[in-house]
Amino acid sequence: MDLDAVRTFVAVVSAGRFQDAAVDLSITQQAVSKRIATLEKTLGARLFTRTARGARLTTEGEAFLPHARELLSAEARALASVRTGPLRVDVIGRRLCPATLLREFHESHPEIALEVVTLFDTAATALRTGKIDASFRAVVQLPPDLDARWVFDEPIELLCGPRHPLAGTSSVTPAELAGHRLWLPGVAPGTEWGAYYGAFATAFGLSIDAAGPNFGTEVVLDTVAESAEVATLFPTGARLLWPAEHDLRRVRIERPVPVYPHSLVWRRDNPHPALAALRSYLGQGTRANDAWHPRWDAQPSRTVPRTG
Repeated sequence: MDLDAVRTFVAVVSAGRFQDAAVDLSITQQAVSKRIATLEKTLGARLFTRTARGARLTTEGEAFLPHARELLSAEARALASVRTGPLRVDVIGRRLCPATLLREFHESHPEIALEVVTLFDTAATALRTGKIDASFRAVVQLPPDLDARWVFDEPIELLCGPRHPLAGTSSVTPAELAGHRLWLPGVAPGTEWGAYYGAFATAFGLSIDAAGPNFGTEVVLDTVAESAEVATLFPTGARLLWPAEHDLRRVRIERPVPVYPHSLVWRRDNPHPALAALRSYLGQGTRANDAWHPRWDAQPSRTVPRTG
């Protein structure tokens, strides 16, 4: 089986559209279509249905997805067993702030081979299996074989359409979000970001809707733009683009400001020589004032937040 085709399949699922997957993979949209067609021919099944909103998985595509991810995991473990290779760092999304930090690190250290990946496992699982050398995650619980360094707090903001009741305000408090539908289809149970948004919802009595498949950022933005009831949450450093006619509104959340606590996590016995350079480059910043952190990240003086 062509693993590049499998990788492309997973990228389309993550991005929601062939065009966006092409951008994420740095290939043409035609190449994406060709790889998916090759994979479908190999499997003897149609994997996607194209719609105006993007690419939707068929029943066969849904069934193949977990096996596709396991194939890529097996590939990563095989490569890690025989060579050091580039420094492989995981980010939750390529349009989020940690990806920008890694681009700046690469520009500062062009001599270091760097590979940026997006995985769907928890950080602990990915680090232990050798898929990655480091990960940017919120640290919910730090096992003894892993180490971490808090890097920065990123504020979370509300994103809504022009007909939403909160569209005309410049800022809201977390408590004022109660009763509004916050749609975050990418929030998966068992992940670090799932734990973060779950804690945020519990702390302020909010309703976060994670139901439905995640067809990519564009589908979320389209839905929010058209709705008078649905809004979503995004970190302020996310690189988002939408058509001008969407007229989306960014609304600050404050008193307190919810912040996502980004940490760099790595396995203690990882010998990769570039890890030290990355940790040194990132350094350590100052934690945000008037900020809300989850209870498991409520010790701002500690370099490595731990629970359990």
